[in-house]
Amino acid sequence: MMNPRISFMGANYVARAVGYHMVKGWGEGDEATNRLFQPLETFAERFEQIVSDIHALGFTTMDVWLAHLHWSWATEEHIRLAREILRKYSMRVASLAGFFGSTREELASSCRLARALETTVLGGTSSLLKTDRASTIAILKEHGVVLGIENHPEKTPQEVLAQIGDDGEGALGTALDTGWFATQGYDAVRAIEELFPTIVHMHLKDVLQAGEHETCRFGRGIVDVEQCVRTLRRLGYSGYYSIEHEPELYDPTEDCRVMLTQVSGWLAE
Repeated sequence: MMNPRISFMGANYVARAVGYHMVKGWGEGDEATNRLFQPLETFAERFEQIVSDIHALGFTTMDVWLAHLHWSWATEEHIRLAREILRKYSMRVASLAGFFGSTREELASSCRLARALETTVLGGTSSLLKTDRASTIAILKEHGVVLGIENHPEKTPQEVLAQIGDDGEGALGTALDTGWFATQGYDAVRAIEELFPTIVHMHLKDVLQAGEHETCRFGRGIVDVEQCVRTLRRLGYSGYYSIEHEPELYDPTEDCRVMLTQVSGWLAE
């Protein structure tokens, strides 16, 4: 059995709804996936297909991407069906992944959805953190949820630390994305050293080169993912390791199968 601390990022399938021909950027896949999954009459079938495919790869844990179950359209019945399917496959949820809104109610909806899926980690961003920091922290604390800020435009760990601050009382941390630091030209291993112990979730990702964000199988790009895992182990990281690989023009399934084996091996040593 594979290590349950290794999760499959649902957003790996960002291009699936457009037949792995995503030529207009991330938004194209995100919007197509939301349109596909929102109708209640077909939701269970489509959500189960995702969960069963992830389970078939050997994963027992996943990150639920919001396009598969979004706080803006998820009804109580959507959530009930999702919970039922997750239980059917004994699939635990490591985090809810995506954008958690710009208003107090949107963030609260995200928190309620996370707790309904039995996770306490929001891995991504909320613009409310910049416009109303006090309310953001209060809502997170009220629901017992932590916002793991995922680095994208940030060029250094210091920019992430500035957002976390020292007033979050445990409600703010980072969901560190190794691939995005590499895209920004920053060494991911060094970022881990500098952001620990604020790391509440890990997005393990490799990219082909700095300056662009084309993901690839571990070992084919510029991120030393193995050293990232070894560094996290040395530092005493106890959270989840999410395998993230989101190609626009091909199915990442087989790459993810290989990467699960790689990470399992590194954690077993």
